[in-house]
Amino acid sequence: MGLIEVLAEAATAPKAPNLWGALGCALAYSGALFATIDSFADILLASGDAPGGRLSPALRLKTGSKLAAAGITVVAAGLVLALDRNWFAFIALSAAFVVLAGIAALVLVRHRAMRAVQRAESQRVESQQTAAQRAARQGAAPPRADNG
Repeated sequence: MGLIEVLAEAATAPKAPNLWGALGCALAYSGALFATIDSFADILLASGDAPGGRLSPALRLKTGSKLAAAGITVVAAGLVLALDRNWFAFIALSAAFVVLAGIAALVLVRHRAMRAVQRAESQRVESQQTAAQRAARQGAAPPRADNG
């Protein structure tokens, strides 16, 4: 048999999806999801520890490498499922990954926004206290605090 006949036969023969391959891809997706959520957790936990809320270069490298590895893993597992024509597993696992990673990203963005608001509020209160202290030293009446 020639190479063309073998390829034509392989392309036309309907096969059942490889369930072991789907299981391996599901494990790869879950590992990638764990790495993604773990990197977001690292960012959330470390933002309070660092001065000014900035991440250290080591933590940025760690987070970036986790996200890159997760992306490579998801793409590779998706390609395996697509080449195996296991569309149900491909769509189900990809949708679950996107939804859960999206929820984690929304939590991360919300937490960062809340921290920014808290930082701005504390700076406002600190500036008002500084102005009141300065006025008290100069013997003038302290400025009124605006609640707006």
